[in-house]
Amino acid sequence: MTTCEVTYRIQGEAGDPPLVLSNSLGTDMSMWNPQAPALTQRFRLVRYDHRGQGASPVPPGPYEIADLGHDVIALLDRLELERASFCGVSIGGMVGIWLAAHAPQRIDRLVVCCSSPHMPPPSRWHERAAAVRSAGSVEVIADAVVQNWLTPEFAQANPGARARLRAMLAASPPAGYAASCEALARMDLRPDLPRIDTPTLVIGGERDNSTPPADHGALIAEGIPGARLELVAAAHLANLEQPAAVLDLILGHLDVKEHE
Repeated sequence: MTTCEVTYRIQGEAGDPPLVLSNSLGTDMSMWNPQAPALTQRFRLVRYDHRGQGASPVPPGPYEIADLGHDVIALLDRLELERASFCGVSIGGMVGIWLAAHAPQRIDRLVVCCSSPHMPPPSRWHERAAAVRSAGSVEVIADAVVQNWLTPEFAQANPGARARLRAMLAASPPAGYAASCEALARMDLRPDLPRIDTPTLVIGGERDNSTPPADHGALIAEGIPGARLELVAAAHLANLEQPAAVLDLILGHLDVKEHE
């Protein structure tokens, strides 16, 4: 398996405990900007872009969730970090599940936000990948996807935030986006859940139509021994819609005192 040297940004003091933040499909590391300043005060914060997304290289497909997980292990090796806590939203959470199951010695604590271990039907992802490849751009599916990312009320009240998200998605490399969609079509992490012993927090958006917590977040929390599910009033990108609530949950799970 060939790993990809993903683009990353590291912030915070060298002696602080490391925390890796992982993005959703079609976004880049800037999606964690609302939480980064507070987290940097307490952690050696590592943000990165998945292969085929953001500013990272776009190796030829196919991709698997395992490939994205091995990229993180390679990044930890490059940064000489033996262990780190990991927090991921959507596909980033899926990578976190894979890491906790297959490289438990590298993951201290895990936060899985608005994610799932299994995303049927496969046809949905193959059709999206085909549409992006045919158009040669992620622009073709941008409006439909962003509509599921935010509640209508938040989108209407924050048009600038919605526009930035849409522009970020539309700029995503089409080949990498399509290959990632096909990885989701093949993904089934459900058998991995019972083997995870990493302390795990699952965050769900009460109005998340992409990964409804009753079906997806609950499946993760019930499958991982000792995991718990917390809900926030948001759609799929809960860390953007409810930044303070998500930050509080992250800090609480990582045993960091309440932020000021």
